[in-house]
Amino acid sequence: MEISILQLIGYLASIIIALSMTMSSIIKFRVINLFGALTFSIYGFLIGTLPVGLLNLFIVSVDIYFLANIYAQKEIFETLEIRADNKYLLRFIKSHSDEIQRFFPGFSYKPEINTISFFILRDATVAGLFLAHRENDHVLKVGLDFVLPEYRDFKNGKFIYSHLRERFILDEFREIKVPDFSNNYTKYLQKIGFSQDEDGLYTKILENKKLNN
Repeated sequence: MEISILQLIGYLASIIIALSMTMSSIIKFRVINLFGALTFSIYGFLIGTLPVGLLNLFIVSVDIYFLANIYAQKEIFETLEIRADNKYLLRFIKSHSDEIQRFFPGFSYKPEINTISFFILRDATVAGLFLAHRENDHVLKVGLDFVLPEYRDFKNGKFIYSHLRERFILDEFREIKVPDFSNNYTKYLQKIGFSQDEDGLYTKILENKKLNN
């Protein structure tokens, strides 16, 4: 049975929309759903079915509207410092252990090592967990930089490694080093400015602009 070009477009649109439904991130859902609805809209107009074309064109406009609002929204980022034996911290790690292992295989919480611990809050809601320790006096070694699925839009990373840069410098850190935990996490590090060094670690130099002026 031969499949026409129009049928392929219809199948493609269905697959894209079905894929969007599997996204836990609201941004990924909106973006993928937008492309699926746009493809379905084109399909509807090509086969002469105006209700299908117009309905999906409306869905496209809705996705664009919500995406514009998301990117225009000014969220308040904060850090919530926590002690190594904090009960909510332990519960958080246990509750999200499967997802943590996906990005940080073999991760095991070691309170005696993770001396720098804080939750990342976005509009007073926990969005991620950051654990690290001092190594060789001036190196901040990251043990965990976990972000909840619904907040994986790189904003957490930009907040930690850009907005908190001066804070790390004041604590006399000169560089941040992160092990190559997994392919998914490596892509994230590269997108926020880390590069791999000769030891296989991903590194970001903390330059003090005040000292350079």
